[in-house]
Amino acid sequence: MSSKIQTFLLFTGENHGKAEEAVNFYTTLFDDSEISDIQKYGPNDPEPEGSVKQAHFSLNGQNFIAKDSHLKHNFDFTPAISFFIESDSQNDIEVAFRKLAKDGVVFMPLETYPFSPMFGWVQDKYGISWQLNLTPEVVKDK
Repeated sequence: MSSKIQTFLLFTGENHGKAEEAVNFYTTLFDDSEISDIQKYGPNDPEPEGSVKQAHFSLNGQNFIAKDSHLKHNFDFTPAISFFIESDSQNDIEVAFRKLAKDGVVFMPLETYPFSPMFGWVQDKYGISWQLNLTPEVVKDK
């Protein structure tokens, strides 16, 4: 199968109508990020006018799609699936964690753990879960 796999984010429930806000926020956090297209519902569409029909964006070169849905669903975002960010910049990890944690929920504070020199796990204000990991230094053989 030669298919393209992309992450799709459905903003529903209490997050309905926040897809555009979230996409704008996420693209400010990472280098090489941009919004390539946002299509919105019009006055005769089945969703509320102005909500996101489909947004195409990239974060650090990785493509994503986002959409608003006003319909009642039996699901929402869950921490069981999260975005795992690895960086060799402690500053980048600290800044991203602070911004993502604002008005969100911290599952694991940003600190040293046995498996990482710096790691944190947070759910942002939109319900998306992020794990941020400082890449351990590679010890080279002499």
